[in-house]
Amino acid sequence: MYKKRTTIKNKTGLHARPASEFIAMASKFSSRITIKKLSEDEDANAKSIVMLLALGLAQGEEVEIVAKGDDEVEAVDSLIALIDSKFGEEE
Repeated sequence: MYKKRTTIKNKTGLHARPASEFIAMASKFSSRITIKKLSEDEDANAKSIVMLLALGLAQGEEVEIVAKGDDEVEAVDSLIALIDSKFGEEE
């Protein structure tokens, strides 16, 4: 198991477009991946758009991504980098 934390940085949070990008990237990995909203101790399957959107992740929310499997380190590091890039959104 491998995990890391980061903060949602883009102004609009994880709305439909960035959530779709997140799901697409997570789905490339064989590991079981979850994303947790630390403020409410809620987690979701990182490969489910419905579950991800239900978390309601807004700018400033701290999240933890956890993966378990053969490509767990690459999965977590890639998803953290995607969040940290603000999904390509401008300020």
